[in-house]
Amino acid sequence: MSDTAAVEPIGKRERTKVANRQAILVAARRVFAQLGYEAATVRDIIRGTELASGTFYNYFRSKEEVFEALADDGARRFRPILRHAREHAHSFEDYLRSAFIAYFRFIVEDNSVEGLPIEQRRPHVRLDTPEMMAVYQEVRQGLEDAIAHGDAPRVDADYLACACIGIAQELGSAMLRRSPPDIDTAAAFATGLILKGLEGAPRQS
Repeated sequence: MSDTAAVEPIGKRERTKVANRQAILVAARRVFAQLGYEAATVRDIIRGTELASGTFYNYFRSKEEVFEALADDGARRFRPILRHAREHAHSFEDYLRSAFIAYFRFIVEDNSVEGLPIEQRRPHVRLDTPEMMAVYQEVRQGLEDAIAHGDAPRVDADYLACACIGIAQELGSAMLRRSPPDIDTAAAFATGLILKGLEGAPRQS
């Protein structure tokens, strides 16, 4: 038996696994957008695929795990967008505003599926996955660069990064509940909140 013949079945199995997992995520994104996270069930997700219910549980144990996988996928896709905002900002305020705008636009687009209503009730996303930690590191790097260049006050970059992420998530959820979502107003509010809040934050030596 040739080496190619020996390897091919493994490659095909891996491709099938990737395709099955992707089919579940695509169906889940549509179901969550259509029914809302709370109302959606695993059965609804399975109905949106051509897979058997047993196949679903080969990949995920619950709809919570599916949602976390979607969140991680979003984090992977958003990280280069965030880096672009950092690399092209002209000032610290510009960086904050452009980063918030990028995030709010991203979640609006990510929560609208083929014209379906934007989902309004979403659980909090875990921040301890590798993908979410990479986003945190990207945010912190941008803040540390601004502090090092004298564009931002010398405050605790870890606290500031967590504050920015927390504000973005909470304001983003509130923005999605409005019709239509106002990205610019939400970004202006978040930016002003951070800039004014920094006035009272302790400085580091």
